[in-house]
Amino acid sequence: MTTSERPQPPKGGFSARRLIAIDDLSDADIRYLLKLSEYYAGYLRRAAPPPRRLAGKTQINLFFEDSTRTNLSFDLAGKKLGADVINVPVAASSVHKGETMIDTAQTMAAMGAHLMIVRAKEEDLHYALDETLSCAIVNGGAGKREHPTQALLDAAAVRSEFGTLEGLTIAICGDIKHSRVAGSDARLFQRLNANIRFVGPKHLMPSDDQFTDIPRFDNLKDGLDGADVAMALRMQFERMEEGGREAAQGFFEEFGLTHESLKLAKPGARVMHPGPMNRGVEICGKLADDEELSLILRQVFYGVAMRMACLDALLTRGE
Repeated sequence: MTTSERPQPPKGGFSARRLIAIDDLSDADIRYLLKLSEYYAGYLRRAAPPPRRLAGKTQINLFFEDSTRTNLSFDLAGKKLGADVINVPVAASSVHKGETMIDTAQTMAAMGAHLMIVRAKEEDLHYALDETLSCAIVNGGAGKREHPTQALLDAAAVRSEFGTLEGLTIAICGDIKHSRVAGSDARLFQRLNANIRFVGPKHLMPSDDQFTDIPRFDNLKDGLDGADVAMALRMQFERMEEGGREAAQGFFEEFGLTHESLKLAKPGARVMHPGPMNRGVEICGKLADDEELSLILRQVFYGVAMRMACLDALLTRGE
């Protein structure tokens, strides 16, 4: 899937003023972001410089949690679009002198931020910042709740392979209970008319009152049957209660994605993983590295393209 012309923004412009949750986006916003990410993917594939649409804008990456892919892709996305990008070294910041996270963010915003990407384990911090700060807030990952740009880039990766998400069956496998990715992906994929399933052991499933419309399977045989895509999720050990690592015992043998277990899915099915991977826990390394079946590195590629699209749309309103 390629495009050489910049897509037209939604009628009336891009409506979202922040990106904290998938629900901040209208259906028209989502369609525009998918098209815009493909437009920027074209520049990345050609190694060509894209338009510097964010020249003169200041982007601040404020990550209170460790990150590699999300942090670096936002950094690269902003710089490619010409923004002044500041990565805050939280480990050496005044947070460790007792300053609150909101005070730290206010200090950064007072330096002239137009947009701030925030990653934190606190699930409501982004909403507090949105009420406090005048700049646009983007959620780079929050607690167990939301990771909207990951969902968007995952959708872009699937769309690049299949041309659409409509009618596809996507099995999200593993530690769904503690995954911020699972929630955002499920909401977005459903809005794009894909059929979603959760696959994993009961103790790693969300509570019964969450995602009540998504079927759940406690075995790969049924869960992968007819699936077009199998997405493995990382074991979120850092978000589990004490002794959570015991959840990994025997998990790979029963729920790990391998070439053999992927045969349970539809012929030609693809495998995904939002990373970072625990090889031999959620997924076999050979399957993850299989260029014919794995979309994992394509997810990383679209991490830059989609985040370029999100930054552009939020700061220029599609003008």
